Amino acid sequence: MSNEIQLENQSGEDSILQSQVGTDALLERVNEQIGRQTFDYNDRQLLKSMVESLGDSRGMVRLGFVEAFGKIGNPATPFLLESLASHPNPVVRRSSAKALAIIADPKAIPTLIDALLKDEDTVVKGSSAGALARIGEAVVPALLEILASPKNPGTTKGHATWALAFIGAKAKEQFYQAIDSDSPEVRAAVVGAIANITEENPEDRAFALLVNALKDLDLNVRVEAAAALGKLKYRAALPNLIELLALPDSESRKAAAIALMKIGDRAAIEPLQAASNQEAEQTVKGAIDLAISQIQNIILRECGDE
Repeated sequence: MSNEIQLENQSGEDSILQSQVGTDALLERVNEQIGRQTFDYNDRQLLKSMVESLGDSRGMVRLGFVEAFGKIGNPATPFLLESLASHPNPVVRRSSAKALAIIADPKAIPTLIDALLKDEDTVVKGSSAGALARIGEAVVPALLEILASPKNPGTTKGHATWALAFIGAKAKEQFYQAIDSDSPEVRAAVVGAIANITEENPEDRAFALLVNALKDLDLNVRVEAAAALGKLKYRAALPNLIELLALPDSESRKAAAIALMKIGDRAAIEPLQAASNQEAEQTVKGAIDLAISQIQNIILRECGDE
């Protein structure tokens, strides 16, 4: 019996090895044709064989085919979209999305959105979000729609938020318009995206939108705006952040204290001390006291430099 099992195992290993040899030969042939500019974009069977090879057990081989598809470009899009939409192997779907990210063909947007929303594999969802981000500003309306819908889970909205941040300055005007959205989740994501843009390209209009977001009725939007202004060290926002120290919700007060700490302006010490004396929640009081301590240290260092 043991001999029979060994023979079966050996047969299975031989079959896998033979398959891998064929896959390696296919990748070599494809790369050679691409290099010589003799690749036949109309060879459907070849392109389908390449798609199936995206399920190879070896990561470097899958990467090789993903990169090859990237070099082929838009002619490969229909085959990759078909596999992303319906291939039973999640590894093939993941690799298809990664190849589509390199190609960045706008025609892929509907299928990528569908995969982000409906695919059962979390890696496929993430890879689809990455492909959407690479396509750029054309996907922004669809991503904002995902954020606005109460039907979509937090993980999906997280992918959409990341994609928007990645797109960045290319969609600046769309973000500026979306800051007035009825959806608080859209507004929060847009605040984060605007903050990223502003960090690289400071602009008065962007700072004004971030400061105005501190007054948003939604807690998450206020916290996101405070974090952004603190990271940007925007001193002109000091009075607005100080106002947050008096709000009834603890998260806004804590976010304001941390932002004031990062800005590091001595004008914030007195309001922070007053807030600390009145603060009842220990976690918030701890953040306020830390902010006071850090700003005082900054002042001491500045005095030492003088």
